[in-house]
Amino acid sequence: MSCMDLAGAAVIRNFEELRSRAREANASAASAGVGEEATSANFGRCGAPKAKRVAVVWAEDDVALTAAAGALACGIAIPQLLGEAGKVRAKAQAMGLEELLDVAEFVDVADAAEAVRTACRMAAAGESDILLKGRLRTDELLHGLLVRESGMRTGRLLSDVLLYEDDLSGERRLVGITDGGLNVLPTLDQKRQIVLNAIEVMQCIGIARPRIALMSATEAVTEAIPSTVDAAALTEMGARGEFGEARVFGPLALDNALLLSAAEAKGITNPVAGRADCLVVPNIEAGNLLGKAVNYLRHAQSGGTSQCAHVVVGARVPVLIPSRVESAEDKVNSMALGVLFQAYSMEKRKEARR
Repeated sequence: MSCMDLAGAAVIRNFEELRSRAREANASAASAGVGEEATSANFGRCGAPKAKRVAVVWAEDDVALTAAAGALACGIAIPQLLGEAGKVRAKAQAMGLEELLDVAEFVDVADAAEAVRTACRMAAAGESDILLKGRLRTDELLHGLLVRESGMRTGRLLSDVLLYEDDLSGERRLVGITDGGLNVLPTLDQKRQIVLNAIEVMQCIGIARPRIALMSATEAVTEAIPSTVDAAALTEMGARGEFGEARVFGPLALDNALLLSAAEAKGITNPVAGRADCLVVPNIEAGNLLGKAVNYLRHAQSGGTSQCAHVVVGARVPVLIPSRVESAEDKVNSMALGVLFQAYSMEKRKEARR
C-alpha cells in the first residue's frame, strides 16, 4: 500500500470506520512482511495480525488500562505498559483484564520521569510505534520528548490534531481541529507548519485534498484582529502551491467554515467555506475551548454518544496525549488514529527513498 493509496482510499467518516481501517493497516503491514516475525503476541481476540506497539507511559491508570485492553482485543495495538510493574499487574488483575496480562509487555520503571525517558528510548530505537500518555501530566511527557537526548525530535514542529464526528452538513464525517494542545500563540511560520501537519493527518484518513479552514472571529481581513492577517498570508501561500494540492483558505468564522448556508449568506464562494475538513485555530485557548465544546457539549446533547480522537505529530512516532478525563473509547480511537498516521508516515518515508 503506497502513500497515495492511503490518501486516496475511501474517506473515513466515523470512528467505527477509523478502528476498522487501523486493523486493515495492521493486516497490510503483516502481508508485506513489515515488523517482527508473527507471534501469539501479535494477535488480539479479534485475530488481527501485526498490531502496532503502543507504549503506555506511566500505565497505572484504570482508563488507560481499559483502553489498552480494548485496543488489544480489537487488533489495533499491542500494549507496552510502563510503570511499577507489580502495581500495574495488580491493577490489571483487579480489573479482570486477563488478555492484557497475557499479551502485554510490562516494562518496570521507578517513576513517571523514568517512564518518559524509557518510552522515548524505546521509540527512538524502533521498539515502540506509538506513545500514549498514562497517569501523568501532558507537560511531563512533552518535556521528555523535546529534550535533545530523547531521540524523538525530527526538526519539525509538534502539533496536536483532534478529530470529532460532525453532522452539520447532513451526513456524519470526521472534522479536525488544530492546535488546541501544544502551541500557545503560534507565529505565522508555526501556523504554516501546523497546516502542513494537519494536511498529513487528514490524508491519513483518506482525504487526498483536504480543505483547511483558517479560523478567526470574522471572515474580513483587518489589522485589528491579527489572526485574520495571518490567515490571509497562509491563503496566499496555498495559492502559490506551498501546501501541495490541499485547499487552504481563510479567514473564516466557525459558521461559514462548517455551514454551507452560512458561507452562501456571506457570499463566500471558496470551496473550503462551508465544507472544511480541518479547522486551524489562531491560538491554544481557541483550540482547547473548541475541542472540548464539540466533545463535551455534543456529548451532553446527543445522549452520551460523542467521541473524539487526537494525535500529536512532528515527533519520531505519533504521540497521544488525551485528557485524563477522556473515556477509554476515546483513547482507543486515538490509538487507531495513531496506527493510521504511523502507517501513512512509513509509506511516505519509503516513497521519499525511492
